[in-house]
Amino acid sequence: MKKEGSIKVSILVWNLSTNDGIIRASLLEQALKKLGHKVEILGFQFGQQLYKAIPSELQIISVKGTNYPGLLKYIVKILKKIDGDLIYAIKPQPASFGVALIKKIYTGKPVILDIDDWELSWHGGDEWQYRPTVKQLARDILKKEGSLRRPDHPLYLKWMENLISRADAISVHTNFLHKRFGGTFVPNGKDTLLFDPNKYDPEESRSLYGLAGYRILMFPGAPRPYKGLEDLLIALERLNEPDLRLVIVGGSPYDDYDDKLIQQWGRWIIKLPNYPADVMPQVVAAAHIVVVPQRDTPAAQAQFPLKLTDGMAMAKPILATRVGDIPEILGGTGYLVEPSSPNQIAEKIQWIFLHWDEAQEQGKRARERCVKYYSIDAMSAILSDVIAGL
Repeated sequence: MKKEGSIKVSILVWNLSTNDGIIRASLLEQALKKLGHKVEILGFQFGQQLYKAIPSELQIISVKGTNYPGLLKYIVKILKKIDGDLIYAIKPQPASFGVALIKKIYTGKPVILDIDDWELSWHGGDEWQYRPTVKQLARDILKKEGSLRRPDHPLYLKWMENLISRADAISVHTNFLHKRFGGTFVPNGKDTLLFDPNKYDPEESRSLYGLAGYRILMFPGAPRPYKGLEDLLIALERLNEPDLRLVIVGGSPYDDYDDKLIQQWGRWIIKLPNYPADVMPQVVAAAHIVVVPQRDTPAAQAQFPLKLTDGMAMAKPILATRVGDIPEILGGTGYLVEPSSPNQIAEKIQWIFLHWDEAQEQGKRARERCVKYYSIDAMSAILSDVIAGL
């Protein structure tokens, strides 16, 4: 790929302790480096440690994160560390986009905002309002655990949405987000050289991760109610085939939802820990089918599930629901059912295994599509135009 004139790009991630933008940032970093740019990733560390699945080769500048008002002094600290010619903020969060806009005010450096989720969808979307009494407002501000001390409070997210027009460019990865915020489509690319099925033996991977003897339905992500795993587990109950297992890789960093799933459907679940990105191809190689059973909610419609390109790049049969951009991303190379339909899921699981050779060919077509449209090279080509436009 043709190299651009080299610049330095500072990518800002608001919370380095969870997968709340760091994986998206790492994909953008790879794509920008392919264009010959220098890249730094900076962010706040709100937890005891960085997110466990951060790629091992990623160089990160972290600054302590805490609630307001303590965060203000750390914002000053991170502002001094940002020295890119271009600032790329991940998510319209105060601690990423807000910091980028402050830097822009006194340096004039352009800001690109990447929107990979509708943040307000977690709080009721457009219906959410903050109308406290005077007493409640005082508690929310003055109490040590007051809700307005949290940097990701939905009130601040709403303010940030009102400032999106201040960005010099916007990147999104779904039609839902494009209709809402505009911008340029930059897909969730995959390193298709790293995620190469020819480098891994599925049986060896299954033995390595304690999955030998099972037919594996893999969900390589964080469970949440809208992601439809309950529908999949109901389908497994109805099938009642003893060698089928749902393998959850990583689990939820947000709450105990995956533990609740295990309490109810534990006989069908195997939970694996988080792995660095460079180990994930070997993990995904162990899957027979990659499952993405999203329910039809605003949060799901806004997302480009990374699990899709995990499975596509590794040439796996993919079982997903007709939600958001999933049908368009797969482009006929996966198996689709209606959302919240355990019976359809059960039928499709049986069909895939009964037509295994055909499913393998479908997986190969999915990889070809991933290489063409959802690789790091594809991301680089789009980002080249975005930066040129600035």
